[in-house]
Formats: sequence, C-alpha cells, structure tokens
Amino acid sequence: MAALIPRYTVRAAKQQTICIAAVAVQTNSTRYYSSEPRIIKNPTTASLKRGTGGRSSFNGMVCTLFGATGFVGRYVCNRLGKIGTQVIIPYKCDMYDCLPLKLCGDLGQILFQPFHLRDENSIRKCIKYSNVVINLIGRDWETKNFTFSDVHVEGARRLARLCKEANVERFIHLSALNVGDKIESHVLESGSRFLYTKWKGEQAVREEFPEATIIRPSEIWGQEDRFLNLYSGLMRRHMRTIPMWKKGEQTEKQPVAVYDVAGGIVAIAKDPNTAGKTYQFVGPRRYKLSELLDWFHRIRMRNPEDYGYRRIDLKYAPLFQLKVTLNEIISPANPLGYLQWEHLERESISDRVLKELPTLEDLGIDLTTMESRMYWELRLYRKDIQYMESVGEFDPVPDPPTVPLH
Repeated sequence: MAALIPRYTVRAAKQQTICIAAVAVQTNSTRYYSSEPRIIKNPTTASLKRGTGGRSSFNGMVCTLFGATGFVGRYVCNRLGKIGTQVIIPYKCDMYDCLPLKLCGDLGQILFQPFHLRDENSIRKCIKYSNVVINLIGRDWETKNFTFSDVHVEGARRLARLCKEANVERFIHLSALNVGDKIESHVLESGSRFLYTKWKGEQAVREEFPEATIIRPSEIWGQEDRFLNLYSGLMRRHMRTIPMWKKGEQTEKQPVAVYDVAGGIVAIAKDPNTAGKTYQFVGPRRYKLSELLDWFHRIRMRNPEDYGYRRIDLKYAPLFQLKVTLNEIISPANPLGYLQWEHLERESISDRVLKELPTLEDLGIDLTTMESRMYWELRLYRKDIQYMESVGEFDPVPDPPTVPLH
C-alpha cells in the first residue's frame, strides 16, 4: 500500500506562505504525486481554497462590494458568488432591501455589515478581512445629504485611503466614460457635474491607491436600468414627442450590457495583472442615439408613427423644459422617471473611446449585442403585451444602422 501523503503542506517564510498541493496523477498502471507551489500573501486558514468550484466552494477571495444593492452591484454580487467568492456587503439602506442578495452564495458566503460613507470606523470593519474591494457607489443626482463631490470624490478617496491602510491587495473603482478635466457642454452651460466629479474621483483614487484599477463604462443597459426604462417611461415623453438635443442625430452612443460589465469586473478581480490600469467598458457596436430611440419604439409599438411618435429639438420644447425643472424641484431626492437636467446633458455627449486604453475584449469577455436581447428587455413596454402573435404575423423589425467604430 502506498504511503499516505498529506494533501497540503504549509511552510511559512518571512511574510509569505508557500502552499504545496499534492496532486495525484493516474497514468495507465502508474500513480504518482506532483506538487505545485502557490504563494499566499496573507497566511490564514481562510486563504486555502476549498471545494471543487461553484457556489458551494471557496476560491480564496474575500471581497467587499460597496454599492452591491445598486443596479450593477446585484449582477456583480451574483457573478462573485457563482465562482465561490466570500462577499461582504456594506449597506446603508434597510436590511430587508439587500437580503435577496443572500441567495448569490452558499451558506456563510454572503455577509452583511452596516456602514456609512462618512464613518471611517464602519468602513474599516467592512474591509478588515478582505483582499479585494470593489467600489460601485455613485449618484445620478444630488441630494441635500450627498452631493456629487461627496460621493464621487471624497467618498472614493476615503475608501481608497482606508483600503491602503488595511493592506488590501486589490481596489477596483467604477468611474464613467467621457470623463475629463474639460467636459463638453450642450444643454447646461457648466457641463456635466456628474462627469467632472467622476474625473476628480479617479484622480483621488490614484493618489491614495496607485495600484487601483479604474473602470469607465458607457451607458449600461439591462433589467431595471436607467437607459431603456428612461426612454420607455411616460416622463420622458412630451405630447407624443421626445425632445432631445439636436433630435439625437449628432450624438453617438456605444451602450454595453450589464452582464458584460459584471463579467469584466469579476475578470479584473481575478487577474492581478490588471492592477494600476484603466479599462473602458463599451459595447461591440456604435449607434446614433436617434436611431436607437426609433428602434426601441418600433419594437414597442410596431408602427410608432401611427401613435404620433417623433423626435423634436430640445430648444423648441419650452413646456418640456419647464417640466424638467419642476420635476427637480418637487422631487429632488428621487426625480420621477429619472428626468433631470444633469441626465439630459450626459445624454447629449457622444461616447469617446480612447485607443490606448484596454476594453472588455482584452479581458476575454464575449460582448452581448443589443440586437440579440432587446426584444426581451423591452417586452414589458410593448403595446398589447397580452396578445400572443403567431409566427410570421408581423414583419420583423429591422436592426438599427450602426456607426463605424472610432
């Protein structure tokens, strides 16, 4: 009988631990063991992988996911739990709002910790045992408690600084596409405060955590998004028309699926070679915003012209401008239909993709096209949703024309 060989032999050397796994290999009639060294920077019992993979295992990664209850955060949490990551979810909302995320992992893998973005002690408790921290916190509009600068600049700086003090290995920060020191201005004279503070937030994160990975996504579409739902809602319409800057004909967008964004974030968390880089998360195809909007309405209504749908220039819709202003005054904490001047400004800016920065393709992500999913995403807003059409009853809706990638 062959001698029993222990599965793991652990030897501490200075601040590193080499874990040698004895792997059994079977060839014909000969069975032998081979050893593969793996470096563990923080030698603890939790650093050892357990299980064969999947939700009922542990891959050795402990991740704190700030902003997990948001639109993108729910998808990222599910992807992390799928590969056996232990996820710590800081929350400021009601505890019952984030409890559905418990199903993203096996028992004991999804943990919750209350925190406040201005309370450093609560943040330290959230990141104490983590080797990866992902910051998805952001605001689409300002409130009396949190301005864009409070969340995107000071909050991001605080998280990066505390992660550096706690010796966190990886810090991943979600920014936005089209950021920069000089922002285009089409609707607002001062330009987009959202994009400007996102740019300042990137600089703050780089100062506190130089090895951080920055992600710049374009417009993100998916279930419960603020892109498709915005254009399909009643608040965005105005007397059977949709006012847009230059009718949307001079704006180019490259929307990306939320599934691809979540996959890219998880790929970055698993790959240490992505540290210190800035990634652009954009879709595989580029469109004019006007063509996208017409396509959405053709899917929803089949013949939108019969219902009076058309696009008009924003400057020729004074009553719509008054509605946007009143909407911000009446409900500043949560604008109805996400209708606000800040979003109209960001909507008018064409996506700017830099050739020198890597994208999702460099992470090995197979991008999802809008044409393959849009019928499902807009099904809730289709006219006569209860009607079950027969095969071939209506002509298929043609795909929107694309714009050559810059």
